[in-house]
Amino acid sequence: MKALTYLGLAIFLTGLTIFTGSIFLGGFNLQEADLTTFLNDKGIENELLQTELKSALIDKEPMGIFDFSSSVRGALQKNNDHFDSLIAEYDAAKEWDKKGAQYQYRINEKDFRAMSFSLAKKAGVGFIVENRGLMWLLTFGLGILGALLFIIPQLKLLGPKGIKNDGVYHSAATNRGWIAWLVLIYLVAFYIVLYFMADYVVNWTFILDPISNALSGNDASQWFVYGFLYCVIMTVMAVRMYIKYRHNKYQIVRTTSVLFFQIVIAFLIPEIMTSLNMPAYDFKNAFPLDYDFFFDWNLESLINSGGIGLFILVWGIVLTLVIVPVMVYFFGKRWYCSWVCGCGGLAETLGDGFRQHSSKKMISWKLERWLIHSVLVFSLVMTLVTLYCYFTGESSFIGIPADWIKNTYSVLIGAWFAGVIGTGFYPIFGNRVWCRFGCPLAAYLGFVQRFKSRFRITTNGGQCISCGNCSTYCEQGIDVRAYAQKGENIVRSSCVGCGICSAVCPRGVLKLENGPLDGRINPTDVLLGNDVDLMTLVNKK
Repeated sequence: MKALTYLGLAIFLTGLTIFTGSIFLGGFNLQEADLTTFLNDKGIENELLQTELKSALIDKEPMGIFDFSSSVRGALQKNNDHFDSLIAEYDAAKEWDKKGAQYQYRINEKDFRAMSFSLAKKAGVGFIVENRGLMWLLTFGLGILGALLFIIPQLKLLGPKGIKNDGVYHSAATNRGWIAWLVLIYLVAFYIVLYFMADYVVNWTFILDPISNALSGNDASQWFVYGFLYCVIMTVMAVRMYIKYRHNKYQIVRTTSVLFFQIVIAFLIPEIMTSLNMPAYDFKNAFPLDYDFFFDWNLESLINSGGIGLFILVWGIVLTLVIVPVMVYFFGKRWYCSWVCGCGGLAETLGDGFRQHSSKKMISWKLERWLIHSVLVFSLVMTLVTLYCYFTGESSFIGIPADWIKNTYSVLIGAWFAGVIGTGFYPIFGNRVWCRFGCPLAAYLGFVQRFKSRFRITTNGGQCISCGNCSTYCEQGIDVRAYAQKGENIVRSSCVGCGICSAVCPRGVLKLENGPLDGRINPTDVLLGNDVDLMTLVNKK
């Protein structure tokens, strides 16, 4: 069995290496007809920009992606330098109208990347473009096969079910050893390139173009690559979950649920909607996790899409204001965070091996409360500013520019916190970094769960042997053992109800239940700082 495991690891690493190395393969040679088509499609009539792009890209030998991107960016920068000099000249002469007219010809940094990516898609030549199916087999195919061969031998049919002492701190991959650090570096680099240098990974999109065209009729973008990769990773790692927690029906059903909502609701349906000329929408994504739902471009798109757009707009509002709190009241935040959410789905599958790294320290809990609620306030302020400016036509609200706050939130929270840190730091800080410290929707759900929900984890302190499995595997940093030893119900706003604490308990001390509100802490007492007799509340009938 070890030989099969090592073979699987070798095949997986081979596929991963080819996938990563494919960035450097092939060449990019743009034809003048393709450039003209691109400029016409974008409505670019700036003659200087057209001249600079032709000079940099046309009648050149095939270039690598880095040289091609550098040439595009160089042409765009020359365009900006020219108009910056005109702006400075008109400013000195106090010719304000002429100065203002020049800004329309400048290209911002975000458009630098978008234009470079779009031109690279038209210019790709070489092995990958000509052999997309083969490249899929050599990258995704080998990766999936290798991962399964590595995972399946863990299924010991004759061995005992359940998790007792699985040596999680004896492996360099799961004890913050050198393997964990290498995984962190790779994940962080992947997210940085994906979010901020997408034109560098255009070869990845060529590999998935056939699948994207079959689903939506469009070539693959970097976001299609991410979505497809997301689904593949969750599916493969779900096999590991099925094996590891095969003794626990709750975990089997929960894992199946997050797979369905990610693959069908979040990935396939939006792609199919695009093929039908509808606005692509993830129907499970609630505000404020879906932070750009109220952005002007999204509202315009929905309003201009007729009946389906209006339905999506109403659904998004009802989901946030009605469905979410009602479901949390009856089932706790677990219904979303552990059964529906894609972020939680990746954390529970890919991140399961790192859950023991969540900090249980008091300082982490204090930091968690400040950070996650600050992000929630940030998202609400951003939305208020955005809606005010959208309906009034103003560019700012009480001195806060709408474009600035939207861009700031998108970069700092949407990209860096949720992506680079939230997923990249799995191997060192645990699998729920984003969910615990940054997700504004988790903060919203937590408010409801903490003060008005029937969900709790009940404990039987008389049977607790203080093994500590529950606390070790709590991904949210809750010291579950402390509650179990006292026989107290666990009612915490951060608890996502993953149920792993119950699954790894050797004595059946912990149970996930939806019961009456009796026994919960009165929110008024908490807010006023009154003393609370926990045992009295727990035992109240």
